Amino acid sequence: MLAFSRRQVLESKVLDLNAIVTNLYEMLPRLIGEDLDVVSILQPGLGRVKADPGQVEQVILNLAVNARDAMPQGGKMTIETANVVLDENYVRNHATVQPGPHVMLAVSDTGSGMDAETRARVFEPFFTTKEVGKGTGLGLATVYGIVKQSGGSIWVYSEPGKGTTFKIYLPRVEDALEEHAPVEDRPRILRGTETILLAEDEEMVRNLMQTILEAQGYTVLVARNAMEAMSFCHRHHESISLLVSDVVMPGMSGRELAAQMAMVHPETKVLYVSGYTDDAVVRHGVLNAGLAFLQKPFSTESFLLKVRDALDTPAQVYGRMKAP
Repeated sequence: MLAFSRRQVLESKVLDLNAIVTNLYEMLPRLIGEDLDVVSILQPGLGRVKADPGQVEQVILNLAVNARDAMPQGGKMTIETANVVLDENYVRNHATVQPGPHVMLAVSDTGSGMDAETRARVFEPFFTTKEVGKGTGLGLATVYGIVKQSGGSIWVYSEPGKGTTFKIYLPRVEDALEEHAPVEDRPRILRGTETILLAEDEEMVRNLMQTILEAQGYTVLVARNAMEAMSFCHRHHESISLLVSDVVMPGMSGRELAAQMAMVHPETKVLYVSGYTDDAVVRHGVLNAGLAFLQKPFSTESFLLKVRDALDTPAQVYGRMKAP
């Protein structure tokens, strides 16, 4: 719930939403299933917005997963962008919205739709229409939090049997796009066949990380906390190439988990992730030289690059907390 509770570390940049959608477009069928038709309608000359690129990707991916769940028999998902001006009349009917030029990002599906009662509660934390054990109801609440953190607004339009559309409005900015320095040593291949143990207590992040990794060919063992991760560790007798662990988890931290795991699987490398501030991560002993670390929120590409980097780098460079 980092984004919803506003504790996530932000790195806002001037963005072209068309570029982000285009970068994700080829991956989406692997993420949500080949039986769904994915269509993009991107307005040329789209205005710029200021937001965290990793968080924007989280929003799109989570809405895509939500659309997938609404279409178990298949269907069509549409991602659309457009320049819009929200006038005073629109603002009067939509509380908390500021008038003026915005960029719209819409994700629509042809799925089951929602009734009025569900629409009214869809952004509430822990509200879910899924079966017990299928979801905590934090996904759309997190999307709502990310949009609000970015100074935007989100609205849902849906009727039973007629699908659902989520429309996000982000304020348009006139600033120039920020230039990204080229990454000289970026690996060309982000795919892999290794086995990765994923320990993450936040459901939305865990599901997205699992889907991204599996879409690239990795075998993923998924744990909701450190205790589940240790259970996998003892039951899985073949090699586990990489542990991807949140730093701060209930019961046992990621650092402690890595130490326990090293006694059973000494071959396993470790990649830590966290959305907390540097101070919290330092307290858990992670921001030390030699430990692989990725700050949330992160983009799909940066996550896959870091995973590949961790797998391909000799273990002694990354180091591990030695078991006592």
